[in-house]
Amino acid sequence: MLDSSVVISKSLLLAVVLAPLLGAIIAGLFGRRIGRAGAHVVTILGVAASFVMSAWVLWQLVGQGAAPFNENIYTWFQVGGIEAHVGFMVDNLTAMMMVVVTFVSLLVHLYTIGYMHEDPGYQRFFSYISLFTFSMLMLVMSNNFLQLFFGWEAVGLVSYLLIGFWFKKPTAVFANLKAFLVNRVGDFGFLLGIAGVLLMFGSLDYGTVFANAPSIAGLNMAIVEGHEWSVATVICICLFIGAMGKSAQVPLHVWLPDSMEGPTPISALIHAATMVTAGIFMVARMSPLFELSQTALNFVLFIGATTAFWTGLIGIVQNDIKRVVAYSTLSQLGYMTVALGVSAYSAGVYHLMTHAFFKALLFLGAGSVIIAMHHEQDMRKMGGLRKYMPITYWTMLLGTLALVATPFFSGFYSKDTIIEAAHHASERAGWIGQYAYWAVLLGAFVTAFYSFRLLFMTFHGKERFREVGHAHGHDDHAAEDHGHHGVHEPHESPWVVTVPLILLAIPSVLVGFFTAGPMLFGTDWSGHVEQLPFFLGAIEVDAAHDVMATLKHEVWHGPVAFALHGLQSPAFWLAFAGFALAVVMYLWKPELATRARKAFAWPVRVLENKYGFDALWIGGFAGGSLGLGKASRAVDTHVIDGVAVNGSARLVELVASVSRRVQSGYLFHYAFAMIVGLIVMLAVLIRYLN
Repeated sequence: MLDSSVVISKSLLLAVVLAPLLGAIIAGLFGRRIGRAGAHVVTILGVAASFVMSAWVLWQLVGQGAAPFNENIYTWFQVGGIEAHVGFMVDNLTAMMMVVVTFVSLLVHLYTIGYMHEDPGYQRFFSYISLFTFSMLMLVMSNNFLQLFFGWEAVGLVSYLLIGFWFKKPTAVFANLKAFLVNRVGDFGFLLGIAGVLLMFGSLDYGTVFANAPSIAGLNMAIVEGHEWSVATVICICLFIGAMGKSAQVPLHVWLPDSMEGPTPISALIHAATMVTAGIFMVARMSPLFELSQTALNFVLFIGATTAFWTGLIGIVQNDIKRVVAYSTLSQLGYMTVALGVSAYSAGVYHLMTHAFFKALLFLGAGSVIIAMHHEQDMRKMGGLRKYMPITYWTMLLGTLALVATPFFSGFYSKDTIIEAAHHASERAGWIGQYAYWAVLLGAFVTAFYSFRLLFMTFHGKERFREVGHAHGHDDHAAEDHGHHGVHEPHESPWVVTVPLILLAIPSVLVGFFTAGPMLFGTDWSGHVEQLPFFLGAIEVDAAHDVMATLKHEVWHGPVAFALHGLQSPAFWLAFAGFALAVVMYLWKPELATRARKAFAWPVRVLENKYGFDALWIGGFAGGSLGLGKASRAVDTHVIDGVAVNGSARLVELVASVSRRVQSGYLFHYAFAMIVGLIVMLAVLIRYLN
């Protein structure tokens, strides 16, 4: 029930957004004056304040029944009938995102103190990650498309700065340029979608657009003469192309694995919990539009299923500990997108939330291992670290169990719901639905295999680092400056690293058990008491597409019963098979891994080449563009400048030179020319008259 006496304060929301921005400005502009300690104190205080206020906003909405906030704060410009505002729309969906973003950001800030303590760009890094938090909050809290686009581009800009933070490394510079350019492809589609919204509705305000969304249900437009498309389909597909870039969906996924060139803290912040989930959040927010087009939903479903399964396979052959987790992120983003495609928007954003906790945990845990190994990232040079790093090991084990959807863990309640939703909706979507269901189902096996492969190669088996000594990884330039050569003894990370791991492990285990009922099925946590759906008013689903209502009646009888039901599902047994195969190949008989790699040399080569997508983008599109530029320069130099411009000048010069010789200045020359001209003219005239 809404309580009209509880009102969310406008000044409170402004403080949520501006606190991280203030910290970023102070650390960025006055970093030398305030020093390292001052930089991390001011940014951590800003993000901590933002987290506390975000949690209070969520409590006002959920616990006190406050009405959602939707109000313009400032008018940016007004041109004709078009207005641009800075404003906030804060409902349960927004408040959940605010808490997730600020909580993970706060822990990443704490973790950074330990991870980046020797880096000369310490203050700059804190300024960037605090600025990123501000940008992400502007994105999720916006109440109009223009502000959404501002936040969208701002997180892209800051991610560019963070991925290329070590700008002296050529690989980091290449990675951030790649991320920036690939995202521009998606953003072009996103901008076209926003333009379509403005064209059809005459407004960029969410409330106005969503209220009038049914008016475009039957409208068509001719993009190519003779071929008409549904207006809703065109707008939604263009908007989703933007999401494909930000949320790294095939084929715009190629930037995310390379972004591991940045420091580990930003891998957790950007590529686990925030920036890459912006596309998922955006589609869920735009549910009133997407529900108008089954074609657009099928497109979303196909792209998500392809990403969920096929990018997960690449993680199997990776040896860099961070890249394994990166490909896991790609796969899980595919699961979220599948949920959107079957209209299970609540399941998609719920998996976004649970994934933020356990994936940030796995990234930060990988960073803890990298610290212990003196910045070595190759898992083949690790092994046996469990006894040296017990806190990192146990927290990463909990994160892995959540990732592979072990019953009772948070990842189970979100991921299993998506698989069930895909199964129930597969008939409605035809062959695409069947393809999506089998993709997410088989993805359970793939996820379990590469996840436990990482765990076993890193923490179990013999201590391979004693055999190889130290070899520099490529995580950061601090390794180049402060590396310890020769055999080294691993060690547990300092408390500023391990405390965030513990704090992330808690929700990775518990949050699903207590929130699945309220957030997914409209019951209390036990599943016995009906209550208003958590995302009521924030997400709209057509009654014919409401797969979550079907799941509520068929499979949801409380968190315990749902988990016990999961023990009998094919997804659980496929995940168990992946775990068992990893045990056999990396614990019991490690030589089997080498044999398998040789036996399946061709598929391994295909996976190592990432299906040729890098070659397509770098050698094809980027290389083709460079070739086109060179050809254009050649045409410009030799044809336009050489022939048209310089050639015409030479022709004028030639004519002038000849004409100059004719003008001798002697009277008898001119008389002779006149007589010759007269004879020629008479000859032509006589020939014409005859």
